[in-house]
Amino acid sequence: MPAIKFANILLECNPRSTSYPALYCRSTQPFVRDHVTGEWMLYDAGVFDFTTFFNALSVGKLRRYTSAQRFFLHLQVKGAACTYVQTTADAFSAHPIKLDDTKRELPASDEWQAIDVELTVPSDAVIVGFELATDGPVLIGESYYSVEIDRPLRDVELVLATTTFKKEEFIEANIALIKESIIDSSEDIAQHFTMRVIDNGRTLDAGKLASDRVIISPNDNVGGAGGFTRGMIEAMEQTPRATHILLMDDDVAVSPESIKRTYNLLRLVNDEYAEAFISGAMLNYEIGEELWEDTGFMTKEGTFAPAKPQLRLNKFEDVVFNETFRVPSAITKLNSRYAAWWYCCIPISVIEKNGLPLPYFVRCDDAEYGVRCQPKFMTMNGLCIWHMSFHVRYNAAVERYQTTRNTMIAQCTTGFAPKSDFMREMHNNIRLELKKFGYDNAELVLDAFEDFMKGPDFIATPGMAEKTFMAANRNKEKLVPFDELERQVHAAGLTDFHIADIDRQLVDSDAPRTRLQRLNDLATDNNQRFIVKEGKGYAVIPVIGWAYPAGAIRGKEYLIIIDWYNRMGALRKKDPERYAQISKRYKEDLKAYKRNIKQLRHDYSARRDELTSLAFWKRYLGMDK
Repeated sequence: MPAIKFANILLECNPRSTSYPALYCRSTQPFVRDHVTGEWMLYDAGVFDFTTFFNALSVGKLRRYTSAQRFFLHLQVKGAACTYVQTTADAFSAHPIKLDDTKRELPASDEWQAIDVELTVPSDAVIVGFELATDGPVLIGESYYSVEIDRPLRDVELVLATTTFKKEEFIEANIALIKESIIDSSEDIAQHFTMRVIDNGRTLDAGKLASDRVIISPNDNVGGAGGFTRGMIEAMEQTPRATHILLMDDDVAVSPESIKRTYNLLRLVNDEYAEAFISGAMLNYEIGEELWEDTGFMTKEGTFAPAKPQLRLNKFEDVVFNETFRVPSAITKLNSRYAAWWYCCIPISVIEKNGLPLPYFVRCDDAEYGVRCQPKFMTMNGLCIWHMSFHVRYNAAVERYQTTRNTMIAQCTTGFAPKSDFMREMHNNIRLELKKFGYDNAELVLDAFEDFMKGPDFIATPGMAEKTFMAANRNKEKLVPFDELERQVHAAGLTDFHIADIDRQLVDSDAPRTRLQRLNDLATDNNQRFIVKEGKGYAVIPVIGWAYPAGAIRGKEYLIIIDWYNRMGALRKKDPERYAQISKRYKEDLKAYKRNIKQLRHDYSARRDELTSLAFWKRYLGMDK
């Protein structure tokens, strides 16, 4: 039966491994890298547990996703005497379980010693790993897990596609890392891997960065949707033809080992999961042990949500839970799960069956595509990227314009998330912005609604996706640096406001309301209709659009918006007249929607095959010239 090296024992030298070493190894002594030899040293006498997010072997999922029969460990060490013992964990394990009958004593040695063992895998095992107890410094050499299956290995040709727009700091570092760790490696993936960088900004130095296995494609600014679609097309048309495409954001940090394990998993996968998506987890770039999402879903209310709760992957019980988690039936019944394109591997055969994405620019392209394809999903410890969390990169042009328009287009075109109420979500967002005096952002929602009602010709026009996104960025509320914010606030007569007196506790705080106050706010939208009042004083609230500090904002004349992470803010003034204008516009839009929605649904759905076709996209991207 064929066997394959599946996962290297991983120790890395980067900001995340330095700050969050328990993702790799839990130990009573440090582990450090020799910069001359590149070898890793377990620094002194101590206990080093490798049953971790990156270094435990996910036997439970390998048994489900593949036809794995047996599992092995190859471990190389030299230095002080040490004791090896295998570990395992079941669904209820709070700590690794040591299998004492697997202990191996290794004497001190200046030469490399190899341990080659078949791993003991209980029937209820979720993960397995190992622990080393050392009498002094020990070096770890080439070490890895391998898997034996009962069928031939699959042939895989993997393309990594990433779309970038003037983010050289991230993309150039990732290209260099992938060249060194994958393309120039001696591992099997090196001969079956191509990286395709779609340069929407046309700013990369292809002469410096490109190679036989790294292709730089200058592209018009068609957003992530257009860039990733170009990557799909190039993957399908390259020689040798790709079997899978791995879509990855440009502004992420990634461990090359995640890509290697993705490739190896594809070679092992069984028939049931042969056309599954691999969904890599998003870990928080600034809190590197924090898992935000691996797969998401569309809620009944019309919002995007993670299927899994947030986890701290330095905690052993969360490493286990990450493997055993089952998506609740309340979510699966919605048939609206997706894998975000910060790290998502898609079989080319699935693209051939389901067509290409919709021409969105950004937002909802990955969700719509995942829901349209209705694949199985594979997730696993060690498959991930690190990305900035959502709350530190809030952009009203994305959340109010792109999200509103694109979800409605998707639902009409491909039947996306039919149980999600996007009209309700739009209504809530408009009301929320109006209550918080966010008039510019409320108008973005209506801009999106009106552009949706222009029909499929509008979104199918080359250049329109970029034009509308740029317009949304121009029209959104403008934030200014703190010093300018303070100047504007003082000019409005609020001279007691000083940014030095503000902290996150104040920004995120709220005040209680009585039942009568709640009813008043519901009826009057913070005293802007029916009972109109000017308001008094000011409140300080967070920039994120979904925040609703109802008690803090009620009865105020001014709201001071704070983006504490980026040290920016804005001053809003209550304006019942503008509230009335926007409300009138919204009512007129709703009338137009009721008159035209039946025809819109027909027109969008009639264009589905065209908008997702290879011929359309080649024209749209200018690839047919």
